[in-house]
Amino acid sequence: MDAGNVAKAVLLGWYWENHATCVEQNRFFARCLQQHPDRLAAFASVHPAAGATALAEIRWAKDNGFCGLGELSPHSQHVALTDPTWCELLTLAGKLDLPVNLHVTDPRSRPYPGRVETPLCDFVRFAREFPKTKFILAHWGGGLAFDSEDRALRNICYDTAASPLLYDGGVWDRALAAVGPECILFGSDYPLILYPKQESEPGFAGLLKEIAEADLESAPAEAIMGGNAAALFGL
Repeated sequence: MDAGNVAKAVLLGWYWENHATCVEQNRFFARCLQQHPDRLAAFASVHPAAGATALAEIRWAKDNGFCGLGELSPHSQHVALTDPTWCELLTLAGKLDLPVNLHVTDPRSRPYPGRVETPLCDFVRFAREFPKTKFILAHWGGGLAFDSEDRALRNICYDTAASPLLYDGGVWDRALAAVGPECILFGSDYPLILYPKQESEPGFAGLLKEIAEADLESAPAEAIMGGNAAALFGL
């Protein structure tokens, strides 16, 4: 963060297969927040299969200063989209004003180990069925940020995590033209190495350079690089 001149970072969780692992990660993040409240914020992970325990964990996260949920993935966690706890989870997130970050795979992307299909229509369905819940669709929403007729849904934002591994540098102009800067959040997917041909260590420098070379106007750049997150998460 210091090397990249990043003032504050939001820690995102993982869509673990066991709820106990989600809890372990959440407790670790809580310690991080206690030690570095000026530099870090955090999202909490849960597994809907835990039922009421998962919902209690969400309330615990809110009480302990977490500002969102995710990264979650019902497709990877083998949860039916009609699962009662999943639906209650999304409703509760809306009531507690906790944005939900969801993993999205572009259906046109190349095969890779661990790739999970995430039909884009499912995320449009979530946004429509839970209008009071704010959704952050990871990885440019699998292309929804610039290729979807449903991109006007106002409870959806898109993060840029892992962007260089998925799209070329023109993605910034395409997304800005489609959804506008107010719907885009800078995300890195750190510690993933985003430029494996040029980098051997994880960091923010490469992606920040790509954004600089995109030559965004100052207002959109400021929104994407922190303003939107500060407003959405109450930072």
